[in-house]
Amino acid sequence: MIKVDNIKKRFGEEEILKGISTVFEKGKTNLIIGQSGSGKTVMLKCLLGLFQPEEGYIFYEDQAIQNMDEEQQRSLREEIGMLFQGGALFDSMNIEENVMFPLRMFTNNKKADMLNRVNEVLARVNLEGVNKKYPAEISGGMQKRVSIARAIVNNPKYLFCDEPNSGLDPKTATVIDNLIQEITHEYGITTVVVTHDMNSVMEIGENIVFLKDGKLVWQGDNEAIFKTDNKSVTDFVYSSDLFKKIRDIQLKEQ
Repeated sequence: MIKVDNIKKRFGEEEILKGISTVFEKGKTNLIIGQSGSGKTVMLKCLLGLFQPEEGYIFYEDQAIQNMDEEQQRSLREEIGMLFQGGALFDSMNIEENVMFPLRMFTNNKKADMLNRVNEVLARVNLEGVNKKYPAEISGGMQKRVSIARAIVNNPKYLFCDEPNSGLDPKTATVIDNLIQEITHEYGITTVVVTHDMNSVMEIGENIVFLKDGKLVWQGDNEAIFKTDNKSVTDFVYSSDLFKKIRDIQLKEQ
């Protein structure tokens, strides 16, 4: 569980986050959504400790990240998995080496033990037998699955995903969404996904935080978001042709 308590973040005179409080729940896919410029990425970087908010606190379980010493922050980093927007695989490393990288960074495990773990997580994302291939030799969807394998190889308590479906076709994006949700439930991870993809919201939005102009203006799940009368939310949800059609169907059925 991650608790955010009235965080504010500014750059110069511009206040980006304006007193956000919320809870990201363990064992659920928690989504941060909103239009460009709403503060999603800044909030993600605050959660990761890359930005320090000027006010407020971010608690991992019962400990505020701002009060952690260097050793405690290192321990926390070992408990975090990160799925980057572009995958961020190392082109010069094969798949096995990419997935093993966090184990080399944060553990003193024997090579055989690390390899066993690499094979376990590759099997979990349905990628057996690709160990010696390089990122350029596999598809974009497979690269994302490798990135997920790398993100969970250290058995993280917390998983952060930045636009995980970026650059993927709708069918592959759904596969990635479902895989993220399955892993979240299976391992009891606190997963936070930053996305603008309404298909992801519909598929895996178990706890959705909607930001607008640096404020949290709505929170709920993927069923409630289609029933809310919050204008900021409805304008965002029905901004695509697909969801305009869904709304028209819903209105006809009433």
